[in-house]
Order: sequence, then structure tokens, then C-alpha cells
Amino acid sequence: MRKPDHGLEALLDLDGQTVVLDEQGHVVRFSVKQVKPTGHRPHGLSYSLTLHDRTGRRLLGFDNAHSVERPGGRFVAQPRVYDHVHRGAQDAGRPYEFSSAGQLVVDFWAAVDRMLKPNEE
Repeated sequence: MRKPDHGLEALLDLDGQTVVLDEQGHVVRFSVKQVKPTGHRPHGLSYSLTLHDRTGRRLLGFDNAHSVERPGGRFVAQPRVYDHVHRGAQDAGRPYEFSSAGQLVVDFWAAVDRMLKPNEE
């Protein structure tokens, strides 16, 4: 039996929200829907959490809209996964280990903070 996900309600409440983060115009957008659990979405969520620059270009995205390949060689059979992270507009995505709705939000904001943190030299 699956443990209750106490962050689920908070994540679902973010659906449709857009938040302007700073004077440079960085924006985060949330799209979250509860769906019937499937093999691709066993948690029963369809989600997209994204960070954009002022021109609308995606800088970061956590989503499960399409599958991505797991890392490994061409001789290693790996199932495709749907939960993944995009770093940059051209990134095809890397697997993300979904554990809970609350952890997804924590991981997303931590990645946003890392992206927007000025380079320390």
C-alpha cells in the first residue's frame, strides 16, 4: 500500500500559477493535474514545473510529458522513464526519481535557486 502524500494537495493548488521571481523577469509556471495512475505515471500526476527567462525561454523544467532514456550504454536494456528534468531549452531531459509531490516541489525550488544563484568567484 502506498503511503499518503501530504504534499499532494499543495502541489495541486499550484496548477495554473505563474510567479515572477525577480527584477530580471524570471518566471516559474506550474501545470499539475491528477490523472488515473498508469505504468508511466504510477503516482497519478501529470505535471510541468518550469523556470523561464524574461523572453519566455525555458531554462529549467521538471515534467512527465514524454519519456526519456535512462543513462547507460547501448548494450544495457533500460526502461524509458517519464519523470524527468530539462536543464536548458535544448536539453532532451534526464530521469528524475519521483518520490512524492512534496519532494518534487522541494527539488524544483532547489534547482531554481541553483540556476539563479550568481556565480561565486
